[in-house]
Amino acid sequence: MANADIVVHVVDDEEPVRTSLAFLLGANGYAVRTHASAAAFLKIASTIKNGCLITDLRMPDIDGVELLRRLGVAGEMLPAIVVTGHGDVQMAVEAMKNGAMDFIEKPFSDDVLLDSIRHAVERVATAAENEDSQRRTRERLATLSERELQVLKGVVQGQPNKVIAYELGLSPRTVEVYRSGLMSKMQVKSLADLVRMIIGIDLDGLAGPTA
Repeated sequence: MANADIVVHVVDDEEPVRTSLAFLLGANGYAVRTHASAAAFLKIASTIKNGCLITDLRMPDIDGVELLRRLGVAGEMLPAIVVTGHGDVQMAVEAMKNGAMDFIEKPFSDDVLLDSIRHAVERVATAAENEDSQRRTRERLATLSERELQVLKGVVQGQPNKVIAYELGLSPRTVEVYRSGLMSKMQVKSLADLVRMIIGIDLDGLAGPTA
């Protein structure tokens, strides 16, 4: 995922700061959107797909900590960097407890900010890739028959074919056929690849067509 595919959202009540950060980030290949207040950002937070956040801590009405808290409660948290002034370290720590991945103390160099943004963007890209991978896995799981799903559950639990066959009332040879079929449908060549693919997916919540 390229930098331009990820939008860096800058939240700061001071217009010169927003302009300066937007110029710096834009010059380094990032797409940027600025917001004059936390309230303005919260209005569009639910629409953000691939984004990260730079927010000042001390802002009127809704400060940076409260902004992160509200994002967390709404399930709309994204990789966030908070910018702190002198003496705001305790507040910055509170922000990190509420989900911020980093904080930068003013005055900071361009390189320090860009390095932090780089890590935030990498986290967004990784999350997007994981989401795409899980979507593809679920699409493949949906092609399995009920029997293939039953065999799959036994396989990933480490059960040998004989045990799976006994529990399902099948012959070991039939289990082997189902196992070969499901491996083909899941597009994997080894058991290790299969296990890695379905880690984090609730197989008990799936139901395939009867077969």
